[in-house]
Amino acid sequence: MQMLDKFPMEGGQKDPKQRIIPFLPGKILFRRSHIRDVAVKRLIPIDEYCKALIQLPPYISQCEEVLQFFETRPDDLSPPKE
Repeated sequence: MQMLDKFPMEGGQKDPKQRIIPFLPGKILFRRSHIRDVAVKRLIPIDEYCKALIQLPPYISQCEEVLQFFETRPDDLSPPKE
């Protein structure tokens, strides 16, 4: 949402045909027993989103919001065992 606010033209707010910012795959509701199944189903759409995002022009692909999105967090390096 921050990127769409920051880049309204590229987000298609004025003209949907001009949108170059990819759509983030929607959330999927699930029960606790289905966490892994949902994660596996979302791998391909999220991978495609990430690839499309980094292929945008540098003023978008290297903006602070994108850099924060891809920033490594402590849990990424040592994920919980559960």
